Amino acid sequence: MSEHAQQRTLTGPRHPLARRMEAVERGEALRLLGSVPVGRVVFTQHALPAVRPVNHLVDGDNVIIRTHPGATLSAMTAPPGSPDVVVAYEADAIDPVTHLGWSVIVTGYAALVTDEEELAHYLQVLHPWVPEPMPYAIRIRPDLITGFRLLPADTSHVPNAGIP
Repeated sequence: MSEHAQQRTLTGPRHPLARRMEAVERGEALRLLGSVPVGRVVFTQHALPAVRPVNHLVDGDNVIIRTHPGATLSAMTAPPGSPDVVVAYEADAIDPVTHLGWSVIVTGYAALVTDEEELAHYLQVLHPWVPEPMPYAIRIRPDLITGFRLLPADTSHVPNAGIP
């Protein structure tokens, strides 16, 4: 990736302070992803893109989400032995006032967690945000992890310009 593609500066009337976009490495992207509780899973439904907000946890390089039996993603990954489903997972933390923050996108393969011990562990540590039984866990195995930070172009004149 070229330096220009890795770091871009945004200016104009909607951006009173110049910004730059800086790529983050895979490990840092996973750390950032693990620092927030919710993201969006993107998959194909009836040959069209579908997006669902879900809470998650990061386990090593994998993203784990929970789902219920009637969910489209559950149906696509069941029964066990079905081919893995290509998905994207995105999470971010961008300040609405300063427009500074980060975004991470994981693209990979989703499959039901079928190992009983693993499933029991995920059901114990990852709690659904809706009062609905969610007896399934889905593991997203990343093939590609991309992340970037939105930073001030010049922090020397911006007080408290640091971001998490």
